[in-house]
Amino acid sequence: MDKDKVIITVYGAEQICASCVGAPSSKDTYEWLQAAIARKYEVDQLEYEYVDINESQELKKHRDFIEKMVEEDMFYPIVFVNDEMVAEGIPRLKDIYAELTNYHVPLLEQMK
Repeated sequence: MDKDKVIITVYGAEQICASCVGAPSSKDTYEWLQAAIARKYEVDQLEYEYVDINESQELKKHRDFIEKMVEEDMFYPIVFVNDEMVAEGIPRLKDIYAELTNYHVPLLEQMK
């Protein structure tokens, strides 16, 4: 990973979390986050990944976190900015934006 890259990871499943009835699917949330973030931030240093918790994963960090999700009965989707968990269940943009600011991701108006 390039040191300047910020990776936004969404862990979720096709089936909506039982405690999140009425919420969008994890995949819909993943796509919505990309669009919402692109309206506010310069996206060149951002990278996105979606991890389906019901599919086998190659990376150990994903396997380990999925195991933790199951053991702790966590709500999904779960959103990480790099290694910091910023949302569990229905994400709040304010929290995600704050973490992107911590990583000095430039706002669109700063790029002009």
